[in-house]
Amino acid sequence: VQLQASGGGLVQAGGSLRLSCTTSGGTSSRNTLGWFRQAPGKEREFVAVSWRGGINTYYADSVKGRFTISRDNAKNAVYLQMSSLKPEDTAVYSCAASTTIILSSIRVPSAYNYWGQGTLVTVSS
Repeated sequence: VQLQASGGGLVQAGGSLRLSCTTSGGTSSRNTLGWFRQAPGKEREFVAVSWRGGINTYYADSVKGRFTISRDNAKNAVYLQMSSLKPEDTAVYSCAASTTIILSSIRVPSAYNYWGQGTLVTVSS
């Protein structure tokens, strides 16, 4: 499974960005697709996940109400709409996929089988 993330860039605080991640190579509409981010000098952290084909979605508390994850199974894609961006949202954002992850592990990076390259989001104050 290959994942390709795009859509990062430079935005002012309060602005919006939409990240996209396309998947290929054996993907399934029932995959769990997630977004993680890693700021300089910090560990990778969970942002949002679309659980098993979109049955449910979950968010980190820090982005709840500002970010929305969605997916288009026909296009094998997952999106992250980010609004009301803050400087602390600055990070490299990566998408990840899993075919076997259990619900209790959705926030754990090592529980995902496949990763795309990151896309940099920079929020200026």
